[in-house]
Amino acid sequence: MAVSLYDLSVATYLQVLPAVEGFLKKGQEHFAANKVDADAILDARLAPDMLPFRFQVTAVIHHSQGVVGALAGGVFGPPSPLPKVGYAGMIQQVADARAAVEKVTPAEIEALSGRDMTFAMGELKVPFTVETFLLSFSLPNFYFHATTAYDILRAQGVPLGKRDFLGRMRIKR
Repeated sequence: MAVSLYDLSVATYLQVLPAVEGFLKKGQEHFAANKVDADAILDARLAPDMLPFRFQVTAVIHHSQGVVGALAGGVFGPPSPLPKVGYAGMIQQVADARAAVEKVTPAEIEALSGRDMTFAMGELKVPFTVETFLLSFSLPNFYFHATTAYDILRAQGVPLGKRDFLGRMRIKR
């Protein structure tokens, strides 16, 4: 069986986005049980020179819902700031992204095969095809930011394990 663009992108987003939503909820429950203000960790980082937790979640949304929206237009750039919300609002933003991605059909994604795609940031323009953009730029970024958000929660004491990150695997039926 050949792997489709839809399987590589949308199906992957639909595996990981619910996992992100789930580990964010686990974090919310952990913080509530330990009488910690969940909003206090929105600026948490693993290192001083990295972007904060809030950005990591925004980037997960951008590299899923945002990519799906940008593929047809052929241009993708850094994320615009999402409305600043608290921790609970971020869970809702991930849920909204998941719901938007769920509406994308395989035919919509497959129709984009072979098209040009550009990553644009100011004067920098990096040319790709849709396939090479997804495989060598967007999916690695999607996983990086999801992993970093997970790691920040772990560093804050949230009891998460690998199964919380993996989400619902696409097993042989």
